Amino acid sequence: MFDGYIAVRPHCPACGLDYSIFDAGDGPAVFGILIVGAIVCGLALWVEFTFLPPLWVHAALWLPLIGLLTALFLRLSKSALLVLQYRHKAGEGRRA
Repeated sequence: MFDGYIAVRPHCPACGLDYSIFDAGDGPAVFGILIVGAIVCGLALWVEFTFLPPLWVHAALWLPLIGLLTALFLRLSKSALLVLQYRHKAGEGRRA
């Protein structure tokens, strides 16, 4: 499905399905921001109130975790949205 990290191939190499009709738009980024933000904020608050670490510990913990989770969720949510568009036959709006 992907050609590179998140670039979608023009068509499926196995069945020839045209992927150009699908467009996830900004949805994957929005899901990534909301999900990763909720996870990291919840964990950061728990660590802050439980252990009271200095600021550099927060930076050392959360910056790599944000990068890792963002990379994971971006590709996962983009593929999920493309599959949902295919399953529900979503397309461009048309005027009658």
